[in-house]
Amino acid sequence: MQNNILKLVSLDDIDLRILNYLQQDGRMTNAALAAALGMAPSAMLERVRKLEKNRVIRGFGPRIDPESLGLKLLAFIQVRTGEGPGSLRIGKKLAALSGVLELHHIAGEDCFLMKVRARDPQSLAGFLRQQLGKIPGILSTRTTIVLETLSENNLIPIPGISNGK
Repeated sequence: MQNNILKLVSLDDIDLRILNYLQQDGRMTNAALAAALGMAPSAMLERVRKLEKNRVIRGFGPRIDPESLGLKLLAFIQVRTGEGPGSLRIGKKLAALSGVLELHHIAGEDCFLMKVRARDPQSLAGFLRQQLGKIPGILSTRTTIVLETLSENNLIPIPGISNGK
């Protein structure tokens, strides 16, 4: 986890359309993106690089089917700690654990919400005992195992852009 400084980045309609195209197809070539938006490839490259430099675009990569790697079990684990409000010491340790896909510092009775992938219930139990159980300061955990995923994506709704490109 890093301490992010709020940085306002001004995005115009073209930037938003670029983000929409790349979010739908991260492998889209610069030339194809430029053609789709009616721009010169050099201008498109400059815009994409600026979006990357300003960390609006944080990276490109494939979405891998977890089951193809034997990670068939998905679980959400709520973690309560004994730390004071706003402390992220344990959160940093949780974020570094193998198998943690997401970690959120949350408000409410619990302190953190983790999204975890494991091979099977026994592997998840091992994760809970051998990894979470060794972190001092964790008071309790509550685990919810997902039976079936009906919808899952990482697409960010882009203001002013409809579902189509």
